[in-house]
Amino acid sequence: MSTLKPVTHVIFDMDGLLLDTEKLYSASTQAVVSPYGKEYTWEIKWPLMGRVGTELARGIIKALELPLSPSEYLVKVEEEYKKNFPHAQLLPGADKLVQHLHKHKIPIAIASGGAQDSFELKTTNHKELVSKFSHVVLASTDSEVKNGKPAPDVFLVCADRFPDKPKPEQCLVFEDAPNGVAAGVAAGMQVVMVPDPRMKEEMTKGASLVLKSLEDFKPELFGLPPYDA
Repeated sequence: MSTLKPVTHVIFDMDGLLLDTEKLYSASTQAVVSPYGKEYTWEIKWPLMGRVGTELARGIIKALELPLSPSEYLVKVEEEYKKNFPHAQLLPGADKLVQHLHKHKIPIAIASGGAQDSFELKTTNHKELVSKFSHVVLASTDSEVKNGKPAPDVFLVCADRFPDKPKPEQCLVFEDAPNGVAAGVAAGMQVVMVPDPRMKEEMTKGASLVLKSLEDFKPELFGLPPYDA
């Protein structure tokens, strides 16, 4: 366990961390690959988690040997996203943590591998929560983000958009996927990981702290205001 240091700003991934969208992604992907007699398994999925649109499409096409181009795949999967994403639910502890940090005026932002249109779909029923964030950086559609996770770009761009421009070491990242943890570490930030329970333990290395749920987070460990007793 690394020594935890105080932070002033907090950056959240969204999929599989704040919102329970990973099963919606899986269902959408499976709907596209089923006609080809393929199965989108966890073994194929986890190495691709957090990657941006075209990269993700290429990874799935290669792993499942689909007779599709990345653009053809994306058209098909986006039709499924439109049906599934508006049903996204918040994960346990997400609302409590975001509201707590906002109440105590801790600057918070979202840095996701996603795209603008799918972000709108996923947050259909969560506009009030999203309003608490200073800003949102979406790697798939943000022109300043040159490379998706595991590259650090999305987190560095996100930190730079806080009005007071904190240094990377002043930022704490919350992530669920190995690619996201790698991106946060590469950006020079501490990372709290809340992995899928199926994730092998060796895939959680690099994180400053690994939790089963956001409900288990103790803000004071990073010099943030503790929850009211």
